[in-house]
Amino acid sequence: MEIWDLYNLDGEIIGEHIRGSQLPENGYHLVVHIWIRNSKGQYLMTKRSEKKKTFPLKWECVGGGVLKGEESLAAAIREVEEEVGVILNPNDGRKVLTQIRDYVGDKRVNDINDIYMFSYDGPVLLSEALTDEVVEVKWMNREEILALHQRGDMVSVIKDLSYFIDNTSGDFQ
Repeated sequence: MEIWDLYNLDGEIIGEHIRGSQLPENGYHLVVHIWIRNSKGQYLMTKRSEKKKTFPLKWECVGGGVLKGEESLAAAIREVEEEVGVILNPNDGRKVLTQIRDYVGDKRVNDINDIYMFSYDGPVLLSEALTDEVVEVKWMNREEILALHQRGDMVSVIKDLSYFIDNTSGDFQ
């Protein structure tokens, strides 16, 4: 059972939430999306396992829920290690954006989404991952990611990629 802190829109903790149960309308959980960019300007994309209940075999950046008592940067580091086996240096990344989302499409998500950008040029070996959530990784350029998005081959809850699509510098500033 995964327990998350429950936040109000001011970012204050107002309680806790058990993953999978219905979120209250005025309660939000904290999530992280982690974009990892190499020195060639490519981004690490991950393909979800066919065993995942939601969005099996869809592509996404690394991401996940922030656990109770955890800060979002620590969650970003943890999620990357769990999903792709890479241990990132916190000094190689930064939070580039926070989105508050009630809905993504018609799906109610009630999340505060901290989006991070990390620089990384080392190996990515799924054999080092701590979970089996990811079945494939691939370094992709912006055009390849946009093509995935346009084909509907990306996880739909990260469908709003305007921060990525509208930003040609690649660092979401």
